[in-house]
Amino acid sequence: MIQRDYLIIGSGIGGASACEGIRKHDKRGTVTLVGAEIFHPYKRWMLSKSFLREKTPPLKKLPIVDPRWYDSHKIETRLGTIVTQLNIDRRLAVLGNGESIEFNKACLAMGSRPVRPPVAGVNLGNVIYLRTIRDALALREMANLEKTVMIIGGGLLACEAAANLRMMKLKVGMMHRNPYLLNRYLDPDTGTWLTEYFAKHGITMLIGESLNGFEGKTVLRNIQTKSGNRVQAGLAVVACGAEPNLDLVRNTPLSGPHGSPVTEYLETEEKGIYAIGDLAFYPDRLMGGVRRQTHWENAREQGLVAGANMTGKKRQRYEQIPYFWTEMFGLKMDFVGDFSVQPTKVNLRGTYAKKKFIARYYQGEKLRAILLCQQTPREVDAAKRELRNAVGK
Repeated sequence: MIQRDYLIIGSGIGGASACEGIRKHDKRGTVTLVGAEIFHPYKRWMLSKSFLREKTPPLKKLPIVDPRWYDSHKIETRLGTIVTQLNIDRRLAVLGNGESIEFNKACLAMGSRPVRPPVAGVNLGNVIYLRTIRDALALREMANLEKTVMIIGGGLLACEAAANLRMMKLKVGMMHRNPYLLNRYLDPDTGTWLTEYFAKHGITMLIGESLNGFEGKTVLRNIQTKSGNRVQAGLAVVACGAEPNLDLVRNTPLSGPHGSPVTEYLETEEKGIYAIGDLAFYPDRLMGGVRRQTHWENAREQGLVAGANMTGKKRQRYEQIPYFWTEMFGLKMDFVGDFSVQPTKVNLRGTYAKKKFIARYYQGEKLRAILLCQQTPREVDAAKRELRNAVGK
C-alpha cells in the first residue's frame, strides 16, 4: 500500500498548480500527481492556436514548468495512468495497474472531455476532437493531406481552430446552429460583426445549420445537415462543447448536475477532498451566484488556492473576476466578467470597422462584463479593476 499526504488526480494546469500551491506552503509532505496522458502538465490552450500552423510543432514550449521541477520538488508523477476507483470513506485510490494509494487529502483535477454529438459517423477516421497533444498532432498531419475541413461548432475552440487552419491555406467551413459565432459570450451586434469578419477571411459560414451526421465507410467523405444539405469534406473538427470528467465520482456527493460542488475554499462536502478547474461548481463571491468555468486562467488560480488550502497552513477563499482571452486572425479579444447572460445594455467605445473597441455589458444599470478588442494589457488590468469596483458596490 502506497501512502501519501496529498493525491492530485489530473495532470492539466489545475493539477500542476495544485502541486505548486502545496509546495509553496509544505515542503515535506508526500505528493503524487496522477495523469492519464503520458506528457507532463502542458499548456492545453496552445493546441488550437499557433501549435497547429507552426512548421515544427513547438513541443518544448508546451510544458507549464520544466518537467524536472517535479523531481526537484519531490513530487511523484504517475503519467499515462488512470485512477479507476476512489473510495472516499477509506481515502483510497486504485490505479489502472492495480496499485492502491492511501491519501490524507486529495484534489480532483480531471478536467473535461469533448462532447460527442449523438449522430452517425462520430467515430469515423478524419473526425477530430481537439483536446490533447495527440489530437493536435493528428490534425496537423491530416491537414497536410486533406485540404477541405469543416469545423462543427461556433465557440472559442471552434473559432481558434478555424482561424489557424485557414491561415494554413486550407479551405475551411464552419457549421454553427446559432445565428452568430461566440453566441455564448457576445451580444448580437458584436457576434454578427465577428461572423462577417470570419467570412471576409475566406471561411464558408453555414450559420443556422445543425449537424445530422457524418458519411463515409472508414474515413469522412460528407457531412449531413438537418436541413437536408450534404457538404463534402475530407476532415472535420468537432468542437461542440465539453463536459466535466466526473465518472470517477459519479453517484457520490462529489458529483452534481453542474460539476463537483465546492465551498468558497474549493473543498467538497467531503472534508480534505477538493475540486478545481473544469470540475468545480463554486460560489462566485464577486459576481454572485454559483458557476463552473472552463478556462485556463480559472484552473490556474483555483489550483494555487486549493493547493495552499490543502496544506492547512494557508486558508484562502477563491475570489477572482472571471477572465479569458482568445486570438483569431491576429484579433486579440479579452473577456472580463460574467458573459453567461445576454446584456440588457451594451456601451461600445471604439468601432468594429477599426477592429479596436471596448464593449461594456450591463444588466439593468449594473456592469457585469467588459469585452476588449485589440487593447493593451494595461487596459485589460484596468477593466478588471473597474469591474471589481462595480460589483463590490
